[in-house]
Amino acid sequence: MASVRSLARGASAARVLTGASTAGPSSLARRAFASTAAPAAQKNPQILLEDKNDGFGFIRHNPRAPKPRSTGVTEIRGPYYTVMGKRYLQDILETMGYHVDGLKFAGGSFSLFPEDKLRELIDLAHSYGVYVSTGGWMEHVLTQSDVEAAVDRYLKKCKDVGFDVIEISTGFLSLPPSDWLRLVDKVHSMGLKAKPELGIQFGAGGDTEASDLESIGTSDPSKVINVAKQFVNAGVERMMIESEGITENVKSWRTDVIQAILKEVPQEKVMFEAADPSVFNWYIREFGVDVNVFVDHSQIVQLSCLRGGIWGKSDTFGKITTYRPSN
Repeated sequence: MASVRSLARGASAARVLTGASTAGPSSLARRAFASTAAPAAQKNPQILLEDKNDGFGFIRHNPRAPKPRSTGVTEIRGPYYTVMGKRYLQDILETMGYHVDGLKFAGGSFSLFPEDKLRELIDLAHSYGVYVSTGGWMEHVLTQSDVEAAVDRYLKKCKDVGFDVIEISTGFLSLPPSDWLRLVDKVHSMGLKAKPELGIQFGAGGDTEASDLESIGTSDPSKVINVAKQFVNAGVERMMIESEGITENVKSWRTDVIQAILKEVPQEKVMFEAADPSVFNWYIREFGVDVNVFVDHSQIVQLSCLRGGIWGKSDTFGKITTYRPSN
């Protein structure tokens, strides 16, 4: 992910980020990983590659299902390594919104915004049929002295400003699985979607040095699998698989962990953190266009070309295909 971080930091250094205030949408109980507030035409505009009459639809490509999607889902990182305001996000969604399913704020970045500017970004994402996730700030919320009150206030405010998905990470915390499940139920009871983040590397996140992570060691993949099965039974729609310890900050990729997870957990129930071209190139090469991935917003064009089968690296160019009869 290091290359993405340096690229992303430079990509938006000179952007001017402003906009007008709007009100946040209400949440619906147990709604899918999608916004229901956007007009259908804007959610699924016709792109040139799908236009058989006047565009490039005559060129072989892999068609994508319309939003809201349950497979082949792409979530992009919002503000974290770079700032992102209404104009920046609007540029992304006006051009690539068809290919974006979710927007994730990371590291509690949304708490740094003036409320009106945060609502602008969330409302804009919803207008393009893009769900909005908090990222894993729940880890920090769980360290408060009155944790029950803190969780309640956190979830209420997230719902108020329009978030759809609450990510529940424990990369820096030791939390019993039963408590993790209680948090999932709490999120669902608020009419929001819980998205646990699972991984084999304790201390993952926050740009922790690889040497520090290596000294801590990793968990057995069976731990992730067992908890993931419990989340599926609890009604979790999708879980994030943390890249650190698997494809990030490791001497060699732990593809055995990925295979073990997908052997026991349905592929549509997991999303893989893959914020580096070589990583998402491997995931799509190995598992096809329906794999769910989380990438940096700077990588959405490259990923979409790969999913569409119209471009790729030496090992994927002309090799990513589908068989989807129309009737």
